[in-house]
Amino acid sequence: MIDFHTHTFLSDGELCPAELVQRAKEKGYRVLGITDHVDPANLDWVILRLIKFCQQINKVEDKIKVIPGVELTALPPSLIAPLAKEARKMGIKLILVHGEVIVEPPPPGTNEAALKADIDILAHPGNITEKEVKLAKMRGIYLEISARQGSSLTNGRVAMLAREYGAKLILGSDAHAPEDLIALNQAKKILQGAGLSSLEIEKVFKNAQELEEKITANEKK
Repeated sequence: MIDFHTHTFLSDGELCPAELVQRAKEKGYRVLGITDHVDPANLDWVILRLIKFCQQINKVEDKIKVIPGVELTALPPSLIAPLAKEARKMGIKLILVHGEVIVEPPPPGTNEAALKADIDILAHPGNITEKEVKLAKMRGIYLEISARQGSSLTNGRVAMLAREYGAKLILGSDAHAPEDLIALNQAKKILQGAGLSSLEIEKVFKNAQELEEKITANEKK
């Protein structure tokens, strides 16, 4: 199981990073991305701590790889690209943007601005438009199928448009608590519920492996 979207108490999650890693191991995770919410107020503070934690934990863990990341959240769209650039400069290899999920009030224009920035995943993109899906395809940015209650309400639309326009899909738990982490069988059921075929589900898992390999290659640069 590869999951690039989780949170700790460095933002609004319940667990410290070490406990999140332990819980993920018990669920059968092979790769865990910790992507706490950030904005200009806490970007540097969170990044420094997550990078330090992941460097230390990856030296002693042989069953799970932990990747430090961020989820740019609730920003005015004009700030998304500059903050993504700053996060990259500070050493972050995994960047998500909190998309226009329908159960929250993200700033209008978030999806489009995110897809024009240097990011990896547009998380829970809500009622994403055809134009935005085409942009995701062109930029090679992954669109998230979300396992989180509320955020998952538009999974069907995201899957349908991604299929039509050839955009890449990826599954994220958006875990904030221990019970939010998902095992492989549950992941398959969530993707099936989004309307994906068996072949499309396998492609989602391959996309996750592809992103892991990209991150690993970038870490060596």
